[in-house]
Amino acid sequence: MERKSNRRAKESEENHSNSEGSEQDKDYKTSLITLNVGGYLYITQKQTLTKYPDSFLEGVINGKIMCPCDADGHYFIDRDGLLFRHVLNFLRNGELLLPEGFRENQLLAHEADFFQLKVLSDAVKSRWEKEQLASRETTFLEITDSHDRSQGLRIFCNAPEFIAKIKSRIVLVSKSRLDGFPEEFSVSSNIIQFKYFIKSENGTRLVLKEDNTFVCTLETLKFEAIMMALKCGFRLLTSLDCSKGSIVHSDALHFIK
Repeated sequence: MERKSNRRAKESEENHSNSEGSEQDKDYKTSLITLNVGGYLYITQKQTLTKYPDSFLEGVINGKIMCPCDADGHYFIDRDGLLFRHVLNFLRNGELLLPEGFRENQLLAHEADFFQLKVLSDAVKSRWEKEQLASRETTFLEITDSHDRSQGLRIFCNAPEFIAKIKSRIVLVSKSRLDGFPEEFSVSSNIIQFKYFIKSENGTRLVLKEDNTFVCTLETLKFEAIMMALKCGFRLLTSLDCSKGSIVHSDALHFIK
């Protein structure tokens, strides 16, 4: 009798344990939600989607807002499926983290408004305003003679990344031409200074050393800058010094998108 009693008690404990495990599995599975957003499937936890009370997603998950389902029974939301990645990451991380070079601020702001996520909407608009402000700030690059700063070329642009591209190009070319003569030019944040400039009938030349061998003419640098700008979608707003009659003879170029 005692053995039968022990066996029944053990079976009862096992059944209770299995029942608890089954309930936990059931609770875990019901906490996972699959969303079909514009044809893209996203699987996340219920607590992630309900993080912000009174948001669209919280309303859908808690039954406050009616939402259609697709053929597989997943909630279907007719919005931009690719952009929803950033909405979901915001819900997960609690902050706006976007990939470098992201340019769809306006679209993401609309998505944030649709999902009734004011915190996300404010973060996107703040980021957008900062980018707009930065785009209006003019950045410059000066290529000049270390002995006479009136000689040289100045390039102005409202896109810092383009100025950086021009700068790296000139430095790269100069290093290849000035192999063995690193002291012939120096580079700072916005200025490239060459050791010597000379005047000749063919124009100003960037000089390697005192025997008048040269890298290239300033006119060549101007054309190089203009071609790079056009390829990158910029336009020449004006040559800042038009008194000399042509772009080739001007001392400065101004590019804008």
